[in-house]
Amino acid sequence: MAPSATPTADESLKQDPQADLYFLHSQTDELGINLNGREDLLDRTTFDQILEMDDDNAREFSKGIVYGFFDQAEATFVKMENAIVAQDLSEVSQLGHFLKGSSATLGLTKVKDACEKIQNFGARKDESGIVDEPDKAKSLSNIKKTLTEVKEDYNEVAKLLRDFYGDTIST
Repeated sequence: MAPSATPTADESLKQDPQADLYFLHSQTDELGINLNGREDLLDRTTFDQILEMDDDNAREFSKGIVYGFFDQAEATFVKMENAIVAQDLSEVSQLGHFLKGSSATLGLTKVKDACEKIQNFGARKDESGIVDEPDKAKSLSNIKKTLTEVKEDYNEVAKLLRDFYGDTIST
């Protein structure tokens, strides 16, 4: 049987950037979060499960969880910075593990992935956690770089979620 001349929906998305844009907007509109093409920041399925716990449209329960995470993440970043100054790789690894778990619970994919790397670097491994890294200075350098990146990703997803909950912060 000859291949069909009519492209499938998946093929159309690959061929037509406008269709791809429409697809992204239709995906973000359903939840009400505009990810601005950064779907890698938030696992929608996981975050949707958090939203399902809300009793009403005010979303007070999920907002409390999310804002609690904001406080936790910001405090953990400070602790990580202090542990880096002290060159306490074990502490950095534990903090990375801690923040990885709470960010995964909310579906904050990029934050979770970066925290896992920090956990691995703190354990004197490569980013995959498989290969040993004997050079403490290299581990610290990797941690500093990844901490800078995770803070940027955190700030971006925090802004998206604050917008979702109708809060704005002045810069």
